[in-house]
Amino acid sequence: MPNIVRIPITNTINDGDYTAEIIVGAKKTKVAVVLDTGSSSLAVESKIFDPTGDAATKTTNVAQAIPYGSGSWVGAVVDTQVALSDAVTLSNVNLSVVYTELRGVFGGAHGIFGLAYQPLNSSYLMPANTWTNKYPHARVVSGEEHDLDPYFDQLENAGIVSNIFAFRTKRSMVSHATDDPAGDPLNQGYFLLGGGPEADDLYSGAFVDVAILHDKWYSANLIAARVGDQAPVKALPLPPGSNWDATSVIDNGTNSLFLDQTLFDGLMTAFGKIDPSFPDLLRQYSQNSAQTCDQGQIDLAKWPPITFTLQGIDGSPCDLTVGPKSYWQFDVTQKGRAMACIVGDGNSSGGESILGLPLLAEYYTVFDRNLNGGRGAVRFAKPK
Repeated sequence: MPNIVRIPITNTINDGDYTAEIIVGAKKTKVAVVLDTGSSSLAVESKIFDPTGDAATKTTNVAQAIPYGSGSWVGAVVDTQVALSDAVTLSNVNLSVVYTELRGVFGGAHGIFGLAYQPLNSSYLMPANTWTNKYPHARVVSGEEHDLDPYFDQLENAGIVSNIFAFRTKRSMVSHATDDPAGDPLNQGYFLLGGGPEADDLYSGAFVDVAILHDKWYSANLIAARVGDQAPVKALPLPPGSNWDATSVIDNGTNSLFLDQTLFDGLMTAFGKIDPSFPDLLRQYSQNSAQTCDQGQIDLAKWPPITFTLQGIDGSPCDLTVGPKSYWQFDVTQKGRAMACIVGDGNSSGGESILGLPLLAEYYTVFDRNLNGGRGAVRFAKPK
């Protein structure tokens, strides 16, 4: 019978991104990895795990070169053992051992556990052993494309876990409200692998089910957004030639509501109708500006919620709400400082919006890849 594993997670290791611990190889090397629904590869840094001489590890002729918005890496794919717990141990896992990393893409963590679909797990067949030769980026991406199953797919195919996972998180940025951020419950959460609805101690009430449209990212049809009781602002269709599959992606690896600029501008106009000072505050003290303000300036009781309307699993629209305590983050960088986590993309994203951790912080969120004809659904319920 498949397992359901509940794993404690924290956002303090990688400055807001949530991490969990995996155990790699025969030497049982413990590695803190970023959990990312916006990518599909499993990778660890070579300074943490050396596959040479590890009894459970075989090197291969396969390499990966994976880009992110914040950087990229190149790694040699090895065949090894990976464990998440005593109940979840799998041999012959496809793991990249990273030997080139640009812009410190993993931050304080030492790897990544991608939870998206197989098409994002690009890899290349090289003429010789990739760990021995450590081919440069340009040589790797000119190689023969190679199919490589992601770790999550391998676990599901082996019958170890079901094709579903869930998150309970509370923040999109690290809270510095206490002298011990790592011990602050606001900075901790849970990752459930192989289950979600069973954990009824983490949520209450019915789920709202958002349809996933393509098996690559967790792409969803964002229809509109509204501020408080203001008129909805429609999300524009994707422009011709856009590289995206839908008008939004639900991504726990993004620390903001990163919105198509036209949608963002419409929401700022709506905020301004409630209070003329609101748009300037959101722009001046946002992640884009990297500035914070005295949180005494922000009376959350006066700020409205933002409601996003997306396509439900039955085709009808459904609403998800992000309150001001989530799109404003208090005690950021230090106690008493606030930052806004709603930003415009400056027309850089081809018409797509990314609904990140401010949305997930409002809900218990289940990524059920069995629903909707196998494309999946993201399910949201009110947390306990």
